[in-house]
Amino acid sequence: MNQEKNYIQLIYRLLVSLLAIAFLVVIWPYISSVVTMLIFAFLFTTILLPSVDALERKIRNRGLSVLIITVGFIAVISIFIGSFASNLAEQAGDFSQRLQTETFTEDFNSFIENTKSKLPEFVTNSQGDNMDSAKRLNEVVGKIVSKLLTFAGALGSFVFTLIMVLIFMIILLQNYHQFKKSLVGFIPNKYFEIGLRLIYNIEQQVSNYLRGQLLAATSVAIMSIIGLYILNLFGANLTLVIFIGIIAGLANLIPLVGPFIGMLITFSIAIMNNLGVEAAQSHLLFNAIPSPFYLLDIVVMFIIVQQIDNNLITPMLVGESVGLHPMMIMIALLIGGTLMGPMGMLFAVPAAGIIKVIGHEISFLTNNAHLL
Repeated sequence: MNQEKNYIQLIYRLLVSLLAIAFLVVIWPYISSVVTMLIFAFLFTTILLPSVDALERKIRNRGLSVLIITVGFIAVISIFIGSFASNLAEQAGDFSQRLQTETFTEDFNSFIENTKSKLPEFVTNSQGDNMDSAKRLNEVVGKIVSKLLTFAGALGSFVFTLIMVLIFMIILLQNYHQFKKSLVGFIPNKYFEIGLRLIYNIEQQVSNYLRGQLLAATSVAIMSIIGLYILNLFGANLTLVIFIGIIAGLANLIPLVGPFIGMLITFSIAIMNNLGVEAAQSHLLFNAIPSPFYLLDIVVMFIIVQQIDNNLITPMLVGESVGLHPMMIMIALLIGGTLMGPMGMLFAVPAAGIIKVIGHEISFLTNNAHLL
């Protein structure tokens, strides 16, 4: 009789779980953006909460502490983005003006012809018409500008999302401990200690992971800046080095995709700065491999940084913070990328770590239910 009752309970739980999953699949398109905002708000809250709590202990005012930390956080981000955007726009404007000069057009056409002369004959024959190369470059730049204008149209949506994340973050920072107490209040007395341990373990899981990832991102940023300065010593003529390094470090938080972001920005700046410079156009990597505009040098530099980060720094700093096997981490990244793209990959590992903590507590509860 008891065995039959257990089977009925199991079937009931399976049906409820399947219905919950089906309901989530149906409503997910409508709530995904809000869930993403809340996740970002929670991550930023986790990062800033220790600073808010520390300041509150000094000035004895929670609201003022949240205001000071939030304003400082927004100011740092705004100054960085504003400075980078203005410097990049200024450099792009100078490059656009250079495109219009006759000397630059002649230099660029000469570079293209020299490059073609070094390519195999079947490649040059497949190029089609011989339209002036500088004109082609102007057309490409025009298309890029039009794409940027299209992107500017989507900027409003991004700003709205950012504002909502900041609002959610401020609410969480202000009321985090009250929310935690309310959540604890829903836990039945029978499971009170287990519930407290579950909440504590999830907090530690997310906090340790974020702390390790931020330290790893900082190390990537520092190594990238040093690498770019070394390339400049060899004549790469790269600008915005500090900005590129910081962006490379932050982008490294996104697995697989992130490391390419800093590299692509560096490519763009290297080409803009060195078009028409004969020494850069004829540069050889290791004095043997053609590397116009130092592009291959940049690739090698970023590969070295990634290898040091992946094999030494990240394992040391992040280590066992989530306690997952590398195979499980790869599966989590694939699932997260399939469901939500790069953002899903960003959240996949801490989400998998949280699921592991919850699974561990459920297993403990199941095995020791007779003691409760």
